[in-house]
Amino acid sequence: MKIRSQVGMVLNLDKCIGCHTCSVTCKNVWTSREGMEYAWFNNVESKPGVGFPNDWENQEKWKGGWIRKINGKLQPRMGNRALLLGKIFANPHLPGIDDYYEPFDYDYQNLHTAPEGSKHQPIARPRSLITGQRMDKITSGPNWEEILGGEFEKRAKDQNFENMQKAMYGQFENTFMMYLPRLCEHCL
Repeated sequence: MKIRSQVGMVLNLDKCIGCHTCSVTCKNVWTSREGMEYAWFNNVESKPGVGFPNDWENQEKWKGGWIRKINGKLQPRMGNRALLLGKIFANPHLPGIDDYYEPFDYDYQNLHTAPEGSKHQPIARPRSLITGQRMDKITSGPNWEEILGGEFEKRAKDQNFENMQKAMYGQFENTFMMYLPRLCEHCL
């Protein structure tokens, strides 16, 4: 049996209010263990924007999707069956950790051990889950562009608006914004 594609669930995009209940639930159930800190199998993105992992919709870069050959047959962009079999355990076109973000947690112990009556409010600084070192600044993360919170230069790299004039794109994003819930379908 040749399976070409599968659809397990359809979301009504008009009903998504960007509350991230689905994202947080999935994170706590599926990806809360060591080694999966960067992964969000289910997330809600604000569109327009580059998404998570960065530039995930760029089919040329990641060799995703299908292409139609000259004879009219569909073939995965990564190649024929033999090429796919050779890459099944080591796909060279998968995103790396830099395409996601450096996973972090906060140093909550600083809040508990802060001296009482101090002049300054104690803070929980971010700490890298990869190196264990304190981070000076968080530069990226899942839903980094949430509700157009990121800089326009980053959102302007959205693959879906590649050939659009940037001024027109800016007017578009000030007029329209939509949530794009993405499911991994592990729960099905």
